[in-house]
Amino acid sequence: HFESLDELMKAKYEDLEKINEIGPRIAQSVVTFFQQKQNLEVIEKLRKAGVNFRSEVRKVEEKEEFKGKVFVLTGKLSSFTRDEATEIIERLGGRVTSSVSRSTDYVLVGEDPGSKLDAARRYGIRTINEEEFKKMIGMKK
Repeated sequence: HFESLDELMKAKYEDLEKINEIGPRIAQSVVTFFQQKQNLEVIEKLRKAGVNFRSEVRKVEEKEEFKGKVFVLTGKLSSFTRDEATEIIERLGGRVTSSVSRSTDYVLVGEDPGSKLDAARRYGIRTINEEEFKKMIGMKK
């Protein structure tokens, strides 16, 4: 990924499209955005106002059972917000998507799950509850 806004601003369509979950439309939109004079003027005003555009590099502590795995969250989690669960999964080497597909490895199921649980069952995807997730991440009860 890009370490700074300046790198992103200079990115080519091909570089953007290589990023996971960025397709041709988004890649073209980003390139077009940074070609428009009014957008560049706004960015410059924000810089002058002191906005920090640097990317914070997160330390990844990959765990084998997360490395390259795709997770989907469904239902209300009691111990984590969705953002917290997503951050944990990504920090450990996995990634979170919004919909269940055949490429999904785990569906983390909270209270009152929706149609994502049905889809997981239909595809035969492993479902885990919060307690199982806590064990996977090495969290004590």
